[in-house]
Amino acid sequence: MNPPVASPTQWLAGARPRTLPAAVAPVLAGTGVAVHVGGEVWWKAALALVVSLALQVGVNYANDYSDGIRGTDDARVGPLRLVGSGAASPRAVKAAAFTAFGVAAAAGLALAATTAWWLVALGLVCIVAAWFYTGGSKPYGYLGLGEVMVFVFFGLVAVIGTTYVQTETFEVAALAAAIGIGVLACAILVANNLRDIPTDTIAGKRTLAVVLGDRRTRYLYVLLVEVAAAALIWLAADTTWWALLGVFYAAPAAPAARAVLEGAKGPQLIPVLQQTGLAELLLGAGMFIGLVWG
Repeated sequence: MNPPVASPTQWLAGARPRTLPAAVAPVLAGTGVAVHVGGEVWWKAALALVVSLALQVGVNYANDYSDGIRGTDDARVGPLRLVGSGAASPRAVKAAAFTAFGVAAAAGLALAATTAWWLVALGLVCIVAAWFYTGGSKPYGYLGLGEVMVFVFFGLVAVIGTTYVQTETFEVAALAAAIGIGVLACAILVANNLRDIPTDTIAGKRTLAVVLGDRRTRYLYVLLVEVAAAALIWLAADTTWWALLGVFYAAPAAPAARAVLEGAKGPQLIPVLQQTGLAELLLGAGMFIGLVWG
């Protein structure tokens, strides 16, 4: 029997394009800080974007593969899972994940060669963390640590790293921006895991949402949205008040938080995921525009 062959549309869906704002936002924020301090290098910003996007796509395919072979995705609500649905073979999805990681590694190597070689080690850690989120015998995503790692890698590392490869300095403003972006990246995962509490519980996947339970996970989501506002104010106080243009993130974040607090479940949380991704993108774009303008 021939292995299943997914269509280009299914491969695109498997890459989960709606999660890509989480890869774009940190590069926008980090580049905004670099511009504000007069150290922007646009081709490095472009390479940082390639790294971030490739890592996000790689994580998505890696999760599809690892969750699919474990059976975690058999009753999943939400976007197409290539392995879980049988649209593509596990081997093909695993190859797609490592192809994306390879693209990230190549772009990251170019940045390291022109900035600092210790960035190679950091890039390797990022790829290892991306794989072992749901991969390996003891994936940390099954141990309630997913949000911590998302905050570290798609918040702190992504934003501060984007600034550093351009300025070769560590900026307090980059830390403030990183916290704001990082908590909203976490909020995306929290909303996703809130939706999946029933199926994750059955599958034995102990996400933070499973550990906290439904009610406390909802409060955590709202707290993360609020922390983003505090981080934005810190950034503006340290740089320019034009950075407060990032406040437009509240336009999609407020209704998302309201839906979470009002008890949205299952498919009702899919719009929350979309709104949270948009909120992160608007925060990053607002920071960028404000920091460049100011």
